[in-house]
Amino acid sequence: MTDQASSAEPPAKCQLKGITKRFGELVATDAVDFSVRRGEIHALVGENGAGKTTLMRILFGMLRPDEGVILIDGEPVEIEDSHRAIELGLGMVHQHFMLVPNLSGLENVALGVASGADEHSIRLGPLCSELRHQLDGLATAYGFEVSLDRPVWQLSVGEKQRLEILKALRHGAEILILDEPTASLTPDEARALMNRLRDLAAGGATIIVITHHLDEVVEHADRATVLRRGRHVATLDASELDAKTLATLMVSHEVSTQGIITEVSTEQLAVARPSPSGARSAKSPVLEVSGLRAEGDHGQLAVHDLDLQVAAGEIVAVVGVEGNGQRELEECVIGVRPTVRGTVRLSGSSLAEATPGMRLEAGLGFIPSDRYRFAMLSGLSIGENLVADRYREGRFSTALRLKPGAIWDFATDLIEEFRIRTEGPQSTAGTLSGGNAQKLVIARAMTRDLKAIVAAQPSRGLDVGAIEAVWGYLHRLRAAGVAVLLITSDLDEALALSDQVAVLHRGRKMGQWDRLLFDRDLIGRAMGGVSPDGEREDVG
Repeated sequence: MTDQASSAEPPAKCQLKGITKRFGELVATDAVDFSVRRGEIHALVGENGAGKTTLMRILFGMLRPDEGVILIDGEPVEIEDSHRAIELGLGMVHQHFMLVPNLSGLENVALGVASGADEHSIRLGPLCSELRHQLDGLATAYGFEVSLDRPVWQLSVGEKQRLEILKALRHGAEILILDEPTASLTPDEARALMNRLRDLAAGGATIIVITHHLDEVVEHADRATVLRRGRHVATLDASELDAKTLATLMVSHEVSTQGIITEVSTEQLAVARPSPSGARSAKSPVLEVSGLRAEGDHGQLAVHDLDLQVAAGEIVAVVGVEGNGQRELEECVIGVRPTVRGTVRLSGSSLAEATPGMRLEAGLGFIPSDRYRFAMLSGLSIGENLVADRYREGRFSTALRLKPGAIWDFATDLIEEFRIRTEGPQSTAGTLSGGNAQKLVIARAMTRDLKAIVAAQPSRGLDVGAIEAVWGYLHRLRAAGVAVLLITSDLDEALALSDQVAVLHRGRKMGQWDRLLFDRDLIGRAMGGVSPDGEREDVG
C-alpha cells in the first residue's frame, strides 16, 4: 500500500498536491494528494460525498481549489476553466453526458470546435467532412464505433459514451477522466469498454476512472486511490487490490461484499438471496401489470405488451440497460404517465383511474429513480419531506396548521433509524448527499402501510456502504410480506436480491428467470438484445 510515490516509481503524468476545496463550512477535499502515471488505468473510489468528483472537477477546471497545486509532466499549471484543461491535454466524460439530443453525433462534436460558426455552416461546411474523417480514424483505431449521423437521442447509452470519448480524443486528450463509465452498461458493454480503455492506456494515455464497481477496479485497474470524507486514505497497487479491502477502506468498517461489490457465482448468489418461500404458482399476485403499452417522450412505443406479476413477500426485478422502457414502466405503475393500453392492478383492483396520491393511499409505495423530480423537495426541511405525503394526518396537523413539534419528533426517530447523516430534521433536504437523500426517500416509503412497492434504481450512484443499507431495507420489506417490484440497470443487484428476474430490451420482455435458474451470462446477453434461444432481437 503506497501513500506517496517513491524514487523507484515511474514519474507522474499528473499530480495534485494538497488540494483543499471548501463549500461554506463543508470541506469537500482536505489537503488531498493524488498522482497518476502515463499509460495506467487509475481508479478513484470512495463513498458518496468522499470528494471524488469534486477532485476531478478541480483537475478539469470546473472548480477552483482553495489550496493546493496541480502539476502536469512535473510543471505547475493553473487550470482556470475546462477550456484550459483541454489545452493541457485533459478530457472528461461525465456520468450525465454533455450532448445536445436533437443534433447528430457529428454535429455535437462540431459544436465543440466551431467557435462562432452558425448552425448552417456547422451542418454543411467543410469542418464536418474533416471531423468525420478524424472521428472515423479514432473510432477504428480504438474500437469506439458509433453512428455519427443519427440524432443523439436515438443512440444507446453505450454509443453516447463512445461519442463523448471520441470528442475528448479528438481534442487530443492525453489524460482521460471518466465518471462512473459503466453505471448504465450491460456486462458485455462494460467489459468491452474497459478493454478499449486498456488499449488507450497501452498507447500511452492516462486513464482515471471514478467508479463504485469494485469488481471492475480489481480486474482492470493498475492502481486505485481511496478517498474517505474528503481525505486521501490510501493508494494501492494492482497486486494489493481486492474488493473487501477497498470496501473496508472506503467505509472504515467491514461490509458485506456478498453480491454487492464482486461478480459472484450462482452458488454464492444463492447464499446472498433469501431462501425459497414456496412455489410461485401457489401465490396470488399483489401487484399485476397486464398487456401494458406505453409511449416514450418522443411518441415512440417504449413498452410493448408487458406482463408482470409480483406476489406478497417476493422481489421481482426488471433489469435492462437504461433507455429500454424502464422509466416508462415505472411512471405508468406509479401513475404519472398514461398508458396506451393494458392494466395495472393492486390486490386485484384496477388503478386505471387512480392518481399517484390515491395509489399511495391504496398501499402502493414508491422509490422513484429520479428522487429529485418525484420524491424530494430540496428547499424544504428533512422533517417536512418525511411527512410530505401524510401531513394531513391528525398527528401532524390540525384543520388550520401543522404541528412542528410532532413533525420534528417523527423525523428525528426516522433519522436515527435509517442513519441519515444530517444536523437534524430542520436541515434543508437539498444539503443531503445522494446516499442520505435516498435513505430519506426510503424512510418515508417504508413507514407507510404497504401492500406493494416500486423500487426503481434504488442504489444507482450510491457507494458500497449505502448500497448495503438500501439492500437491507428491501429485504425488510420482503420479509414483512410486501410485494417488491425492483426496476434496475444493475444486473448484480437484480441477481442478489430477487426471486424472479425479467429482462427488458427496447420495451419488450426478453425472458424471465426463477432464481434457481439464474445464469448471469444468459441474462446479460438478453440485456443486450439476445433472446434465451440465442437469436438477436429484430429491431428494424
